[in-house]
Amino acid sequence: MKFFRYLLFASLVLVMSCKKTSVDGANRKAFQESINDMTSSLPTLKQIKFNEALYILKTFGVEADGDIAEIEALGKLLNGKKVPEILKMADEVAQKNNITWSSTAPPSLGTMNIFGDEKASEVDPNDVTASALNIVVRPAMSDSITGPKAIVVIPQLVDQNGEKINFTGAGLETTLEVFSNGNKLQTAKNMMQDNNFKGFTIKFSSLPVASIVDNKLEVKISVKTAKKVYQMIKSGIEFNPRAILQAAPSTDIPEPTDPTLLDPNNPENPTNATENPSTGTTPATSTTPTKPAGDPKSTVSKFLSNLNAQNYKAAFDNADNPAWGSYDKFSNPNSGFGSVKSVKVNSVSAPVTKDNASTINANYDVTDKDGNVTSLNVTYGLKSTPNGWKITSYKINSSKKQ
Repeated sequence: MKFFRYLLFASLVLVMSCKKTSVDGANRKAFQESINDMTSSLPTLKQIKFNEALYILKTFGVEADGDIAEIEALGKLLNGKKVPEILKMADEVAQKNNITWSSTAPPSLGTMNIFGDEKASEVDPNDVTASALNIVVRPAMSDSITGPKAIVVIPQLVDQNGEKINFTGAGLETTLEVFSNGNKLQTAKNMMQDNNFKGFTIKFSSLPVASIVDNKLEVKISVKTAKKVYQMIKSGIEFNPRAILQAAPSTDIPEPTDPTLLDPNNPENPTNATENPSTGTTPATSTTPTKPAGDPKSTVSKFLSNLNAQNYKAAFDNADNPAWGSYDKFSNPNSGFGSVKSVKVNSVSAPVTKDNASTINANYDVTDKDGNVTSLNVTYGLKSTPNGWKITSYKINSSKKQ
């Protein structure tokens, strides 16, 4: 009899020892089995928070399209991680995305299961019933000179009378997609936890300007409840191109306070003038400014040629424009010039130059990585530097989809 007791005890120990304590991300099946093992070893409340953490990471911590792709990406992200590490990662992702959630707070997101093989509970806070989805768009970050620099897009679940539905304690996955003339420009996700959801802020500077047609945007919102996905598209939203442009540099260049001193006997070579010890006088100096080196038109042509060759580093080196930021921002394939596949130049005007500043107009067709062609009319502002002419401003006068 004792033998069977020992055998039963040994079997239990063996079964318990086979349970996984860290994520196995080798494939979806192994991932789900390891998550189930890890969940079953936790107290009830911590099981709920662990499932919430997985939902936060699946929704906001990985970049993939569709539930299956998101789960596969999450498995790779969490491979080898234990419960405390996963909770910590979820806290960081929630904080980064301004989501009111903490691994140490009480359960707040309803019944969560990233694998989708359980039905919603009768008391699931995500089981929100509405008649429709409404979208409110408001200008944001405005000033009196350039106008709005962004828009705020606020989705609202409404009843049959168009009034907002009151709910709280939910965790509704909310997805925003931004388009122009049917071309997707940007995607963002957030979590709608109650009827006071603050929505999404879209900065115009984050959008690829070359892909925007007739300065018009469309937004598509999807809100996923326990039993239904609500969707709505709002079109005809005004894009303000002035918000991302820097004014052309002033042509009124002040006189230098410390002009280069020139040797009066050899005006081409600067020298340090000193007082003549025998006479107590200083040689005469010339303050006539030297002619800027190079050609501003050549700089713009090189810039466009480098974009056409997808040599983004060389194109970036042709500029000194604070509005374009770092090279990484400049060459970003989603929000910068990295989206440019080719450039066909139609015309580059003669420069209008005064002292060390110049402006040039250029007309050209831009083809992006998706094959979309946009005709642009752009004014470039340039300044003369010791390394030649540099682009300092970029103003899109018009853009037209072909």
